[in-house]
Amino acid sequence: MTHQLVPAAPVPQVSRRGVLQATGLAAVATIVAGCGSTGDASGPAATSSTGAGGQALVEVAQVPVGGGVVLDEPAIVVTQPADGTVKAFTAICPHQGCLVSEVVDGEILCPCHGSAFSIVDGSVIQGPAQEGLAAEPIAVRDGTVTLA
Repeated sequence: MTHQLVPAAPVPQVSRRGVLQATGLAAVATIVAGCGSTGDASGPAATSSTGAGGQALVEVAQVPVGGGVVLDEPAIVVTQPADGTVKAFTAICPHQGCLVSEVVDGEILCPCHGSAFSIVDGSVIQGPAQEGLAAEPIAVRDGTVTLA
């Protein structure tokens, strides 16, 4: 009986760049999977707030003058820059889609990377966000802020 050597299957050659790219993609996938919307204000929001016309959001009395209230469903931040002036913006940061977390000292704050936005017009006060928060159409009826 003779033994015959069978050549091994060729080993694919992977470049260092290929390994780094695959590792990077796996890391991004892991981060994205771990950042799903959980209903709290700490991670990215999954949906836009538009399309819910007439929906009651908050009582004007609950929105502090010079501050605001962040809602996670729909993802809207309602502000009151001056007494009786009510504004609303998407609560989804345009930088990477995180839900803004709070309104402090006239600024809407994103917890993910430190972006800050104006309570007056949603414009960027501090990056890394390059775009401001989009205005949401609202109406105030009998002391209640609703989507228009």
